[in-house]
Amino acid sequence: MVRKRGLGRGLDALIPVSAPTDEALKEVAVSAIRHNPRQVRTTVDQQELEELAASIREHGILQPIVLARTSSERTYTLIAGQRRLEAASIAGLLMVPAVIRDDPGEQGLLELALIENIQRSNLNPLEAATAYQVLAEDFQLSHDDIARRVGKQRSTVTNTIRLLRLPKLVQDALSESAISSGHARALLRLTTPQAQSSALTTILSKDLTVRQTEDLVRKLTQENRAQPPAPPRDSAESDLEDRFREKLGTKVLLNRGRGGRGTITIHFYSDEELNALADLLLIS
Repeated sequence: MVRKRGLGRGLDALIPVSAPTDEALKEVAVSAIRHNPRQVRTTVDQQELEELAASIREHGILQPIVLARTSSERTYTLIAGQRRLEAASIAGLLMVPAVIRDDPGEQGLLELALIENIQRSNLNPLEAATAYQVLAEDFQLSHDDIARRVGKQRSTVTNTIRLLRLPKLVQDALSESAISSGHARALLRLTTPQAQSSALTTILSKDLTVRQTEDLVRKLTQENRAQPPAPPRDSAESDLEDRFREKLGTKVLLNRGRGGRGTITIHFYSDEELNALADLLLIS
């Protein structure tokens, strides 16, 4: 089960409170709330909404939603609490408790919607990738800037954005959780959409793990053609290799020889990824 984290300083650090919290908390009509135009979540589980609506009918909304003031004194823009607002509407509530904040502007709305979803309920990888790309392209934020705002490593931001290069067939499989981000990142090493889509078919039909997918991609790209067969590996080496991959956010190969000697090969696929790896490894 994915652990859902609290917001910590995320929203408070980015949205100024226009009045003390107890004064800013008020009941707001559901009809006066418009959705965040920069909301990055595109899918909401209907069963989860129904369950939340049932809870709200019995207990009410236990945590206020967060709204921003607009130019009109009669309307507000939703910043945090999309699921609670939709569930409240299903439950038939006309008024909801809300904390009112100053308008953070267009970029602020996107940043806050992104932070809210990442920290509360985890966006799917493509939703996060789209949001990161908008921050990078529309608002000229560097991957470093984005990483600081959302509490991620820069390599994570870079690798997530790269998922948008995949063909639609692969993106759909990722959105539907038919494959994981690890599968998708492995497919990025194939150079054509046709090869990526063909490999996806193999992954789904054979139910390949991420490691098996990497082996498949390696064979398809003929990376190991001139290499001698690798000796059997013990579980400790495999586990260590997995830890390197998780930490660095990219493909890492650990090869051990005789006498304790060996090599660690770290792969990168762009200048951004190289810079991110340098930041992780070259710690003063």
